Amino acid sequence: MASTLLQRATTIHTDVTHLQQDIRIIDGVITKVGQLLPADGDDEVIDLDGYVLLPAAVEPHAHLDKAFLAERIVNPTGDLMGAITAMGENRHLLSVDETIERAERAARLMASNGYRAVRSHADTTTAHGLRSIEALAEVKQRVAAVIDVQIVALSGWPVMGPSAADQRALLNEALAAGADLVGGCPHLEGGDTLGPTEFFLQTATDHGVDVDLHTDETLDPTARGLAELAELVSSGFEHQVTASHCVSLSMQPEPEQRATAEAVAAAGIGVVALPHTNLFLQGRGHSPMPRGLTAVAALRAAGVRVAAGADNLQDPFNPVGRACPFETAGLMIMTAHMLPHEAWASVSGVSADVTGLGAQTIKVGQPADLVAARAATVREAIAFGPTDRIVWRNGQRLAA
Repeated sequence: MASTLLQRATTIHTDVTHLQQDIRIIDGVITKVGQLLPADGDDEVIDLDGYVLLPAAVEPHAHLDKAFLAERIVNPTGDLMGAITAMGENRHLLSVDETIERAERAARLMASNGYRAVRSHADTTTAHGLRSIEALAEVKQRVAAVIDVQIVALSGWPVMGPSAADQRALLNEALAAGADLVGGCPHLEGGDTLGPTEFFLQTATDHGVDVDLHTDETLDPTARGLAELAELVSSGFEHQVTASHCVSLSMQPEPEQRATAEAVAAAGIGVVALPHTNLFLQGRGHSPMPRGLTAVAALRAAGVRVAAGADNLQDPFNPVGRACPFETAGLMIMTAHMLPHEAWASVSGVSADVTGLGAQTIKVGQPADLVAARAATVREAIAFGPTDRIVWRNGQRLAA
């Protein structure tokens, strides 16, 4: 029996207050929470005085197959299409083996920074085949002891019409080859978003899996992909749906934002805001320059679950990033006007809920997936992003 006693850890007590507590962990599960808990003879005792202890984070939207390509593949224009073009022109350089190496490095970095799970999109295009799917399926097994990996088959486009038959077939092959979810980019289809959205939902239904779509990743205020998705899901879809990006919503008048947000909430769709990449890619050439983030306040006011992710990690879509939940939470404070505890929830409990993993808390009976950071409060941890942190996965302390 493995037993650990965490002493004098600072935990979140209410939205604005903290409490110093002891936590006993036995065989990967929290069995007791209180103050001045006596140590048992078999306990490994760890003094966390000066550390804030939090449930481990969940990264709801990543692209592990592209991680760490910033030096090798340069985005010539700095915008979304520039990144897409650069990737397309250099795909022949990306083998399965080197993709595994980069993706595993990124996943392990996330684990060491306090993530317990990551949902990663994997390019699934006729030009690239299943290389990204194969690479991430291997990485998923290699890192299973330290972090869970969900794989989304990110379909290329177009998917509609006779000429797209091979792309549609490839998406089905990806789901048979290890992908866990259906993904795609309806807004890149070329005008029609309803048709491809229906196709992605039907494909997910056929395979009995969830859906995570890149949705309205554009500043065009006429884009209505999110509203269409909400209508389709409300008409009958049995699996979980996530809409990532949803940038155009922020460019629409407030009455339209409210109406769409209410429809999204009614449909039970989770939304993922992605400040890192959208701040970098969106708004170039616009004056005044918009933030490029979805309408977080309107969505949350309607009751939509809004998670936050880092999206790309040092690649043509985003040349920076530390794979750190405190970094993402900090950006949500600055760009979405969230309070610190709300921002942390967006990268932990809400992200876990949106990805179907379920939120975890520091309570008896919960898995001991935890991160301790040297800081007095969660706000201070977000502000400083301390590198002095300790991570537990199923009660086991990860190597530094």
